[in-house]
Amino acid sequence: MRGELIRVLSAVEEKANELKMDGYTPDLVLFGKDAYEFLLEQVREEFGGEEAVTEISGYPVKLLEELGGDALIIDSKNIGLGLGGAKRVKIVKE
Repeated sequence: MRGELIRVLSAVEEKANELKMDGYTPDLVLFGKDAYEFLLEQVREEFGGEEAVTEISGYPVKLLEELGGDALIIDSKNIGLGLGGAKRVKIVKE
């Protein structure tokens, strides 16, 4: 459904903007396995094809199974150097 894809894109962009306002430079989105499968299903339903999703809102996508139905937008150069540097998004609504 187009609405679900728009919701996911909007949530990623919103969290990326929050990171920017906090002084970070988001450069990567980590998707949990369930979240990635959900995104993939939405993209294939909307656009067809069988390709993997490698980018969302201009950020590379990587898989981190432990996140489950969530995604993390991160500043990979600054995460772990103190508080901040990442924002979590609930992708799969229960």
